[in-house]
Amino acid sequence: MNKEAIDALIEKNPKLVPHRAKLEAMVPGNYCLHRSWGFGKIVDYNAADDRLIIDFEDGKDGHAMAPAFCVDKLDILKPNDILVRSRTEPDLIEEMIKKKPADLICEIIAASDDQAMMASEIERLLARVIGPIKYKKWWTATKKVLVKDPRIGVPLKKTDPYIFRDEPVKPEDEILEQFHATKNSKQKIELGEKLYALSENISVIREEMPAILEELTEAIAHAKSLSQADRLHGVWVRNNLARDLHEDVESLEPSSASILDATNDYSELAAHLPAQYFKRYLDLISRTYPDKWQSMVEDLLRNSSGKFTSECINFMLEHEMEERIRYCLDRWLKEQTIKGPLLFWVVKNRASKKYNSIIEPLVTPRLLAAMFYAIDYEALQNASTRRIPLADLLSDDTTLIPDLLSTANVETANDLAQTLLLNQGFEDLTKKSLLARFIKQFPSVQSLLAGQAAETSEEEALIVSQESFNAAKSEYEELISKKIPENKLAIQVARDHGDLKENSEYKMARQDQDLLLSRKNELEVDLSRARVTDFTDATVENVSIGSIVELKEGSSGNTQRYSILGAWDSDPDNDVLSYKTPLAQALLGKEPGATVTTKIGGNEEQWTVLSIARWVDAK
Repeated sequence: MNKEAIDALIEKNPKLVPHRAKLEAMVPGNYCLHRSWGFGKIVDYNAADDRLIIDFEDGKDGHAMAPAFCVDKLDILKPNDILVRSRTEPDLIEEMIKKKPADLICEIIAASDDQAMMASEIERLLARVIGPIKYKKWWTATKKVLVKDPRIGVPLKKTDPYIFRDEPVKPEDEILEQFHATKNSKQKIELGEKLYALSENISVIREEMPAILEELTEAIAHAKSLSQADRLHGVWVRNNLARDLHEDVESLEPSSASILDATNDYSELAAHLPAQYFKRYLDLISRTYPDKWQSMVEDLLRNSSGKFTSECINFMLEHEMEERIRYCLDRWLKEQTIKGPLLFWVVKNRASKKYNSIIEPLVTPRLLAAMFYAIDYEALQNASTRRIPLADLLSDDTTLIPDLLSTANVETANDLAQTLLLNQGFEDLTKKSLLARFIKQFPSVQSLLAGQAAETSEEEALIVSQESFNAAKSEYEELISKKIPENKLAIQVARDHGDLKENSEYKMARQDQDLLLSRKNELEVDLSRARVTDFTDATVENVSIGSIVELKEGSSGNTQRYSILGAWDSDPDNDVLSYKTPLAQALLGKEPGATVTTKIGGNEEQWTVLSIARWVDAK
């Protein structure tokens, strides 16, 4: 836009005066970011129509927008914006993403107006540069690198920004400053742990050690906001510092044993401890409760998850409790009280030589039954759309079901397949995939599917071509992997813009979400009902799916030629009808010479079948 156009626009609409700088930046060649349409490039300005012409990504080229309408929704990006550079310098940005993640974050924050950005701002930008799914793992790893980078001030609290420093600061100086400044006891414990790790090689921290110990002891003793896990973590960090300074640990309060005595739920405490302290926790229990520690560790194993499960198993093995582990796992399986996370550990480690003697006896059909029960239970308890790890593992591990069914008989396999069909934790397409693994080993399971199909009427099945099935499946996969995640990001971006009642972008994103989820559910139902055909079963004796029929229209005497194909193959412009259409339904089963009547939209018409051919022969 030139000066004359902007002047005319502002004269017509004085409310645009504050936006003059942005209007001046709306020139061809500049990149932009629209709150709803996403990333794009201004390619032209049509002065006659007062419209910017913008090429948005994802195929939205040549989109016309009135500057007055979009000025508050369109951000004009600077040439050094990382999103712009990802298009103008793709190789350089890709190199930083792969090999220099800290440099990329420095570039992002340095390019911001005040060289400071909230984590949420960085994440939104990374989602656009790296991808809405891929960026999460990358950002998690990069945050660990940033902690050690002197160019970046890493926030202690979520409400604080990441800061780019003109003058780099040594990590130890920054941590010391944060330790003395923070009033948050949990943060003080975490920072004290970092200082202890650095103290062996850095003299400035050695000098500060007595003061660090004093502050940490005070924080643990008087902070009411700390959980039992935080308090125990703090005691261990404090004890490390005290021993290093040759202090008497036993005289310091609270002690680790006193925290255990005040604990009601030992599994809950373990779940909130840092993973590096799991073994120390088990050691503490064995020393504090010499008469009952074994039963306590068994209970911890039963309720464990993730790394803590391995730590419990390893601890029991170190104390020669292998037989007890086998007994407990076998009993919990028989009682069907074994929980999903522990089952996940068993299945994940079934090929491990270290745990072979424990796990091998469990690899039976009973283990599969326990998995189905645990998955179904979690699905019923799960009010959100959160994935069920055990269900994902069962789906992804293609050898698992064959391994678990290797000792099963036909009756057991049928029972388990029936359990799978009724399970709430799997989508229909996943059930089909899993049942295929049953059928490969026990062909008789196919009858279950046939029986299930018989329960639903023939009309409920959808006869489809391979091409249309592949298209529907591709659409479904794109919804799951791209469109729905992108929509979630759009909702988050829109939510951050403020008051939701007046937030049109948020409302639009939520409407899009309703449409996407509705389409996802529709596709899941349709794909589960789909029966793929190649139309070779069609004959010339009567009209069927896969026929080409020549018809005489009664009202005009004209002839029409239609191909009757699958439910999703309709293409009226090319005279292709879905067999689900009223005319096709009336024609199915009819022989040459037969006459049928259709009534569509109040218009009644008679059709006479002149001839029948096979579509596959005419391809």
